[in-house]
Formats: sequence, C-alpha cells, structure tokens
Amino acid sequence: MAEKYIIRVTAGPDYDLDKHVVVPVNSHELIRISSDLIDADLNVRIQNYHGLPRNSPTTSPYFSLEPHATSKDQYSIAIRFTPKKATSATTSKSASSYASRSSTPESGEGDIDEEPLNGISGADLQFGNDFDHPIRDRLPPGFSYAMNIVKWWIDPGLDGDAYADQPHLYGPALSSFNAINVGQGDHSPEKGGLYFDEGGDEDGLKERQAIGAPDVAKDRMKWALKPANKNRWVFQYGKTYCLDFFNPYLDFNEFSLRLPGFTLPIIKYWDGQSLRSKPKRSHTLRYVLRNQDTNDTYLVVVFTLYLKEDVNEGGSLKPAALSATNEDKEMTKEAGKVPAETEGVRKDDDYEEAKRHFEKLNASGGTGDQDVEDDGVD
Repeated sequence: MAEKYIIRVTAGPDYDLDKHVVVPVNSHELIRISSDLIDADLNVRIQNYHGLPRNSPTTSPYFSLEPHATSKDQYSIAIRFTPKKATSATTSKSASSYASRSSTPESGEGDIDEEPLNGISGADLQFGNDFDHPIRDRLPPGFSYAMNIVKWWIDPGLDGDAYADQPHLYGPALSSFNAINVGQGDHSPEKGGLYFDEGGDEDGLKERQAIGAPDVAKDRMKWALKPANKNRWVFQYGKTYCLDFFNPYLDFNEFSLRLPGFTLPIIKYWDGQSLRSKPKRSHTLRYVLRNQDTNDTYLVVVFTLYLKEDVNEGGSLKPAALSATNEDKEMTKEAGKVPAETEGVRKDDDYEEAKRHFEKLNASGGTGDQDVEDDGVD
C-alpha cells in the first residue's frame, strides 16, 4: 500500500495550514517560521526520501555523521528558535505567568523563589503529536504494547490520551528532544544544515551548569523527568536554543514503526484511516511544539500522505488532493485549533517556493522535471 502514496512536509507557526510553507526535505537551506511568540529556523531530514518537492535529495549528509550513522536514524526535525515575550496584543499568558523555581541546583522543591518568569518554563514546553478527531476505534492491533515499548525504551516522559476525542501524545521538550544546545548551534551545508551537539555556547554552558543540567544528552533527558529539574530550566525570551528530534524507529519510506523487537505497519492506520466508511485521500501526522500552561502553539510540522494519482507530474496538487486538504482544514477548525475565518491565505504555490530552493541548489543534479500547468491550484 505504501507505494500508492507520496509524502509532503509543511510547517507553520500554528495549526492553520493556510499559514504553512512546504519544507524542502533534505535541503540544507533553512525554513524561517515567525510569529508573535517565536522566531524559528527549521530543517527536516528523512532517510530514503522519495516525496515532494520532486527531485528532493533522497538523503542528507546529516545521516552519515555520528551518532546518526551508528544509530541508523531515519529522520530528524531540527529547530533553532528564539522565544518572544508576549505583547499586550497577544493572548498568551506567558508574560505574566509564575513558576516555582529552585534558586540553586542543590535546592529542594521547597526552596523556591516566586518571581515572574522571563521565558517558557521547562515544565511547560512540550513536543509531540496530536489529532483533530478520535482515532480510538482505528488504532492498530498491538498499539498498547507498542506504546509501552515507546514509554519504557524511548521516551519515559511521553504522556497523553490516544483514546480522547482529540487524541494527543506530548512529552516535555527537555526529555523528548535528543539534543538540546543553548546557543546558535552550527549551520553547515556539508552537514546537511542545522547541526549541533548537546551543550551550548560559552554562556549557554554556564547556564546549564548553574541549574545542574547534565552535559550528556541521555543524562539530561533522564534529569528532566523530575518536576523540580524541569522547573529550574527556563527557555528565556530573546535567547536562542537549538533542538533536534531524531530516531531510527519511524520509517517514512515504508511507513512503518520499528521498535525493539516489534514492527508495526502504520500505513493502514496513519491518521486513523483504517475502518473509515469513506476513506480519506490524504492523511496527516502532526508534530507540535507548544506550551501546556498557556496552550500557545509555537511550531507545527505536518507530514501529509497524498495518493500519487492526486499529485501532478510537477509536484503540485490536483483538485482531489486540494479537496482532501480542505477537509483537514475544516476538521482543525471544528476542533477549535484555528479561527473559523483567517486572512492572508497561502495557496498551494508554496510548493513553487520550495522547488526554487532545489533549483538554486541544483539538488537534482540535472535539469529536473518541468512543472505542468495545474488547473487544480487556485
């Protein structure tokens, strides 16, 4: 079944797909996402990629570097972001929220200072997946077993409710991201774009040391499982942080989840599509960077599967795919994640913007296929 589909990745500052741009997967060039709450740069890398835009590189130099080569990582969502202090026009509670923060790394949970938080608490910044509609009747056999493996082996901080009307699985950013760097990190075409190790710049390392955050990624992830430690960490307004989420478990080429001792084909259940009385023509997997205290959304990355027959030779979407995308937009509105009406609507020609990235880079190594006029694009 996987051979019938083609994948496209988009990203934006919130759930509104009209604000999203197409991500040039495996390009070293950065996608810039800005809002009242965040400035972010993004790279998405997928091993053995055969999706949109057409002629995208099938891999990235990133995967030949350590630790990714040894781990055989299959994908990466790398983010460099700077939180912004909420303005009076912003609905965020972040600017006026308070948190219990330990004054020193050695302080206990009772030794706290009550003060306005100049940033996003490590206890509040979350990363994970969510859906706009129930999937409880469409979860694959073995789902509970797979979740136990994920929580035991991969991300003990993961929490949520897959059986809710609006299912979600979020984890604290501090324990979910495989690498966190307090600083600008490195951007290198030779390394596939954003690339950084666990740690930070000179000031960032001092800040981590001051709150007792370990220098080693696995130790930091374990450290961040304790509530008192999460409260010590603040993603400060105006300061830049680099986050990288990667693993070898989700295969976007074969659309399968490969866990230790357990493989789960997910193409039949992507976006809860199995057992639908009227099958959808597109299916989405959404990654969200959010604030659990304020419900602010900072960044949304969407992996969408389209039937190959619904995509033009040049990579733009045919009317059937556009109609399926509009259905997704309506479900998101009904779920209350975006206003009923939005302005500044972006059309599918965002694909053209992403394609130009590759034309400039000559990513295809040749002339590439020519775009076909598409009467399905508004």
